[in-house]
Amino acid sequence: MASFPPPHVVEDIPQLLQVLSDGTVIRAEYTYPLPIPTPPPGQPVVHWKDVVYDARNDVCKLRIYKPQATSSSSSGEKLPVIVYYHGGGYMMGSFDMPCFHNCCLRLAGELPAVVLSADYRLAPEHPLPAGLDDAANVLRWVRGQAVAAAEDADPWLAELADFGRVFVAGDSGGGGVVHHTAVRLASGQVGSLHPVRVAGHVLLFPLFGGEERTASELELPPGQFLSLPVTDKGWRILLPPGSTRDHPFANPFGPESPAMDNLPLPPMLVVVAEYDLLCDRAADYVARLKAMGKSAELVKFQGQDHGFFSVEPYGDAGTEVVRLIKRFVHDNGGVAAVST
Repeated sequence: MASFPPPHVVEDIPQLLQVLSDGTVIRAEYTYPLPIPTPPPGQPVVHWKDVVYDARNDVCKLRIYKPQATSSSSSGEKLPVIVYYHGGGYMMGSFDMPCFHNCCLRLAGELPAVVLSADYRLAPEHPLPAGLDDAANVLRWVRGQAVAAAEDADPWLAELADFGRVFVAGDSGGGGVVHHTAVRLASGQVGSLHPVRVAGHVLLFPLFGGEERTASELELPPGQFLSLPVTDKGWRILLPPGSTRDHPFANPFGPESPAMDNLPLPPMLVVVAEYDLLCDRAADYVARLKAMGKSAELVKFQGQDHGFFSVEPYGDAGTEVVRLIKRFVHDNGGVAAVST
């Protein structure tokens, strides 16, 4: 009987992920090493539950968060909806990781809002655009909830969700998901979401790439968790074989990326960190959108690293992120609908 050599490592991103020659993917225990946040006392009470948004894929679940203190049964007022996509470079993470879970607890309790934190299929087992397709299906599921008969709709959403005030948000890889979702929505690729109105997008330190190095990539202080070797290896795994980092999945303004000049994009809030190698790419993203006449706001956090909101959702910087999102939702809640 012929013997075969044992599988060997063909791609290795230290502390994150290994790909073996037989296609096996080994992820770090509970994905990448983020601390478990400790909520301070006195946080608003928020309830949550998990549901399936696409029965065709068992990965396609989301967690619904609803604040206890606000109820339409007592006030008649419904809440904005935040659709949130977790980070992890399109390869890692889940909504049930304590870091992402606590971010969504804060948003639900303090905005207040109904938060839908969605998982999506991860590469390399499910190459892009599988995860982006899932993100679009989340919004189709939201529309299905909005038009469902009372007995068929999720009772939490039927009670509290204002489907005329939906905001799409995400951090790191999830911020990249937000960008691609925004382009698909505005270009009609998702189909009609009526009566759902997407009123804005929030991109927290979004994961973008490109062949030409930026100053923040070249001048990154030593010791940062997210480094050029990590992102370069990540893009090599994520992108189709033979692609460069200017592929549309990585570079929103690459030579083959869809033009956004004529797309009816709703307002965007983009948050960056001073010590994030992705900082300049996000700043360029906002500058280009503004040059097209789009509504885009850039907020830079001094002294912070990539992913600071999920690393320390209850820290001072995390509190300011929640305040920014709350203000953004408030300011855009009454804006005329962008047809989708």
